[in-house]
Amino acid sequence: MKTNGIGVVIILTFTFFTMATSVFAQGDKASRPSPPATATGKIGAATVTINYSSPSVKGRKVWGDLVPYDKAWRAGANEATIFETDKEIKVAGKALPAGKYSLFAVPGEKEWKIIFNSETGQWGIKRTGEANHDPAKDVLTVAVKPTKSAMTEKLLYEVNKNNVTLKWETVAVPIPVQ
Repeated sequence: MKTNGIGVVIILTFTFFTMATSVFAQGDKASRPSPPATATGKIGAATVTINYSSPSVKGRKVWGDLVPYDKAWRAGANEATIFETDKEIKVAGKALPAGKYSLFAVPGEKEWKIIFNSETGQWGIKRTGEANHDPAKDVLTVAVKPTKSAMTEKLLYEVNKNNVTLKWETVAVPIPVQ
């Protein structure tokens, strides 16, 4: 009788560890097709950090196709992109209080809207495919001009002394920050 009990315990233990390993493996964000990335830097006295998932072009047409024009976009892949500042800053001349925000963008051929939203932690898109963006929680929206740039395969954010720049495919979007 005791050997049957020990066998059941061994099988249950093995099953538990197998399931736990599977669950934790799914949580490994670095192995995603669009892995997590972080950009951080100082702008004046403020430390600005952007946490995002970095998709690749993979031969696709990004702007106006994969990412449609004139629709809110999560500004990355997977979870909504997070923009955090430890001090108040000015974005395109408008005050943004210290805090953590979801960053959304509305790309356009000649102008982009950059949106800082107070809701954080949400998955970047809804089941319908549209951005998981609640306009009622927008804190700040600014208009910026995209520019042409050299090819950038993976989405990249850069925090410089006077701007934050989004680069992907052959587009760069400098966002003035002071």
